[in-house]
Amino acid sequence: MADSSKAMAEKRQALEKVTMALQELRKEQATLVENHQKLDSQLQENEIVEKEFKHLKDNARIYKLIGPVLVPQEKGEATSNVQKRLEYIREELKRVDTRLKKLAEDQETTSMSAYKLQMEMQSASSTA
Repeated sequence: MADSSKAMAEKRQALEKVTMALQELRKEQATLVENHQKLDSQLQENEIVEKEFKHLKDNARIYKLIGPVLVPQEKGEATSNVQKRLEYIREELKRVDTRLKKLAEDQETTSMSAYKLQMEMQSASSTA
């Protein structure tokens, strides 16, 4: 009888650990989803800027806001900066997407572990 209560206590402790791990995974997922939304918004903004640059003449004046000051910038340099920024944002989005997929897999595995522990505890308590 003491062995069964000890085993039940160990399973309860294991279930708590799995539940905590699942909560941490969900927190990380929420953070990643938030980051993905921000990156997606930045991507859209920069794509709009890129489209606008295509409509400008080569001698058009472009200004870059640095702190409180507008500084003139060459069209080629500004276009290059926007393209680099787009490339960086797209790579970050891929990285976040990859991490979100891995997190979903980890959550599935952890959820299954929790479910199995709960079922074991239920069957142990019904036989006791």
